[in-house]
Amino acid sequence: MNFGLTDEQEMIVSTVRAFVEREIYPHEAEVERTGRVPPELAQEIKRKTLELGFYACNFPPEVGGAGLSHLDFALVERELGRGSMALTHFFGRPQNILMACEGAQRERYLLPAVRGERMDALAMTEPDAGSDVRGMKCTARRDGGDWVVNGTKHFISGADHADFFIVFVATGEDDTPHGPKKRITAFLVDRGTPGFTVREGYRSVSHRGYANCILEFDDCRLPDAQVLGAVDGGFEVMNTWLYATRITVAAMSVGRARRAFDLALHHAAERRQFGQTIGRFQGVSFQLADAVTEIDAADWLTLAAAWRLDQGLPANREIASAKLYATEMLARVTDMGIQVFGGMGLMDDFPLERFWRDARVERIWDGTSEIQRHIIGRELLRPLGS
Repeated sequence: MNFGLTDEQEMIVSTVRAFVEREIYPHEAEVERTGRVPPELAQEIKRKTLELGFYACNFPPEVGGAGLSHLDFALVERELGRGSMALTHFFGRPQNILMACEGAQRERYLLPAVRGERMDALAMTEPDAGSDVRGMKCTARRDGGDWVVNGTKHFISGADHADFFIVFVATGEDDTPHGPKKRITAFLVDRGTPGFTVREGYRSVSHRGYANCILEFDDCRLPDAQVLGAVDGGFEVMNTWLYATRITVAAMSVGRARRAFDLALHHAAERRQFGQTIGRFQGVSFQLADAVTEIDAADWLTLAAAWRLDQGLPANREIASAKLYATEMLARVTDMGIQVFGGMGLMDDFPLERFWRDARVERIWDGTSEIQRHIIGRELLRPLGS
């Protein structure tokens, strides 16, 4: 097996890392302080990403994207993970579920999203239905030739900047031996649609400036033209396009862990106590050794899962393993970094306390650690008939 990157992949890594260091790092402290990204800065990041040729790099060339492979895109996300998510959001990676657009939907949603003219947000989570997608209470019922949507979504990332939303709602229910089973449909919903309101969400300790919002539907009418994929086919659309997003979380966790590790490593090499640098004490050097081993393991686990997708191989278990391990590794590494820095690690003069806070949500969104373990266990036992 060849574990090295190609010249093109090395170029992707160096280009994106340089962009993050030059265009993202200088603005992080201000975003952290104010909890917002100035609109003019957001547009500047988007413009520079477009000029760089990386906007919507996760989309194929036939729709205007860069056509990166899953592995190449994981490398991009890994480098973006080094920077503030509130700012790298405008690097522009529309939901690849938009590839399910057909007919007029392509001109109205897909292509403008790829060109950076319109931004999207994905809406699935509800107050009473997080990981339990089948438990969603937001519903759409037929009324004449329209669908009438009622209900609430919350924790919707990027909704404050979105021009349209990809919303999953229940459109029916089937009786099964295991009880009622809801049918799910995906809809494309424009901001400003009557009966649809976007409200400010909750204040989170993780990823300040990367806001979450609450979506409310009150007799919101949508025509059939707004259905993404087939009616009652939401799970098919979801499973085709969304499950690989867990690789994104894993890759970004690796990138953020490496940045935290680099800070701790340099501090250990410079900070002197008892007549020598603290890195010479085994109590510190062993922590660094364990951390870099875990980071490397998470990195290769993530890249291997992306490689399997590119080869057309089954990858559900591998993706779940990468998401599980990388996010839990990030928590350990950021905690280690603070320990090496000592009391100063908890001060906002250094970004480590931010990395530590930001790390907490990674084990929750895009499927909790418990859900990932469930997926892994199911994939192991299913072939054995259990």
